[in-house]
Amino acid sequence: MPQTTYPWLQSYPDRIKWDMAIDEKPVFDMLDQTAAHYPQSGAFDFLGKKYTWSEIAALVDKFAAGLQSLGVGKGDKVGLFLPNTPYYLICYFGILKTGATVVNFNPLYAEAELSNQIEDSETRIMVTADLAMLHVKMDKMLHATRLEKLVMCRFTDILPFPKNILFRLAKAQEIAKIPADQRIVWFHDLTNNNGKVTAPQINPREDIAVLQYTGGTTGTPKGAMLTHGNIYANTVQSLSWFTGVRYGEDKMLGVLPFFHVFAMIAVMNLSVMAGLEIIALPRFDLKDTLKAIHKKKPHFFPAVPAIYGAINNSPEAKKYDLSSIKYCISGGAPLPVEVKKTFEQKTGCVVVEGYGLTESSPVATINPVNGDNIAGSIGLPVPQTIIEIINVEDKTTPMPIGERGELCIKGPQVMKGYWKKPQETADVLKNGRLHTGDIAIMDERGYVYIVDRLKDMIITNGYNVYPRNVEEAIYKHPSVEECIVAGLPDPQRGEIVKAWVKLKPGREMSAEDLKEFLSDKISPMEIPKKVEFRDKALPKTMIGKLSRKDVVAQELEKH
Repeated sequence: MPQTTYPWLQSYPDRIKWDMAIDEKPVFDMLDQTAAHYPQSGAFDFLGKKYTWSEIAALVDKFAAGLQSLGVGKGDKVGLFLPNTPYYLICYFGILKTGATVVNFNPLYAEAELSNQIEDSETRIMVTADLAMLHVKMDKMLHATRLEKLVMCRFTDILPFPKNILFRLAKAQEIAKIPADQRIVWFHDLTNNNGKVTAPQINPREDIAVLQYTGGTTGTPKGAMLTHGNIYANTVQSLSWFTGVRYGEDKMLGVLPFFHVFAMIAVMNLSVMAGLEIIALPRFDLKDTLKAIHKKKPHFFPAVPAIYGAINNSPEAKKYDLSSIKYCISGGAPLPVEVKKTFEQKTGCVVVEGYGLTESSPVATINPVNGDNIAGSIGLPVPQTIIEIINVEDKTTPMPIGERGELCIKGPQVMKGYWKKPQETADVLKNGRLHTGDIAIMDERGYVYIVDRLKDMIITNGYNVYPRNVEEAIYKHPSVEECIVAGLPDPQRGEIVKAWVKLKPGREMSAEDLKEFLSDKISPMEIPKKVEFRDKALPKTMIGKLSRKDVVAQELEKH
């Protein structure tokens, strides 16, 4: 496709060049540059304990030198099994500075999932903390898998006074008792050195910075090989979108877990490249998040739709000043139009929806911050990214403007492939394109709209029903707080449409009420045959994304 035919060029935001130059550099170069330019600027604020960029950079070098003393270098895999803390940032960049590869592990994974990922990724060293909930799993992994060593981080060392004392007293049961073991080395011992690192030779295009495992919604999780070039490029692409950033001054709220690819780029690495101070919470808690915004005055607030929805529905939100927020980036799941509008009305902040996936490091498109921010669209391709809508059947032919097809991505952020899975790699990387499995359309201005996931499409009586379209209609009802729509097996129709709905507190509605409400908004074939109202929140993933997979699994288990 010649460049002149790219429809998004006519709509591109002012001061952003789609064909901008993007360097190929090691990921750790962004930290070195920021520490050199903004050494005394705030880098990290964890529950009141603060670090400057020069302090973070010094600890990164000491950690890297400590790892090298253990023989860690290129080709090695080092795991991170940590919540959002300064340790995560320090160890992530320290691992990369040795030339080794970071493997992110979800702290909520079950033992079988952890074991499978350790073995598949060939992780030999794991970094974790002395919190009981983490240690109980990693102690078993140390004895049951290929793991050779645990690097143990003392949690109270990163708490400010007097929280460090009070935590030991009030929450002693949450701190694990770590036995003496030659296979366990403490972070404070490992970093007791002069910080002299033997610089590795990095080929940004080939060398793998991160093995990022997919969520496993399509079977066994796969490790996406994200190179230094992929991650560096995607950080540049994402940062370029926010032209009003004050480097070395602005603040970032980090409530999304850093081990998730969205937060790794849009929270952590974007902050590192721009010298933003990360105000980190170990996990999302609604009241703590509102307090942090009110007190710490962050400017960036990347989140998933469920978090924006929780703030929308909180009667407490009006007690807090949320006016410092300038940039809200929604990702990880489709953003319902009503959630976007309500949050913008409550806060005055414009929410831009983006789109990506693990295999694209992850960001591929974002709505303009300055320009037409279209509700329901995932926006325009980020710099140097080509989005093509391809025929679902032949996987080759581009579809005309406005017609449905599979969304495909070309760009410097597209992964090298899946770790040790050549066939799965060949299935998604074809003709230089990353096939996403998402059904989308592109309009004449280059804006992209996700219709649904190929695998989530419901076929009922031969009619294609896209769950997102039904969910958008349900969210228009003022009593609805959360909803998930999915297909369930049916002997007569093949599949039927079912909706799981949680109402706002104090609201009542019947299934017939909802169906009547939907009657003029979607077709009769799309109206759910079954509606289940739940008193409790619908199931979510670790990042806070509503989990269609889990709610369907619960349903099938019942039957």
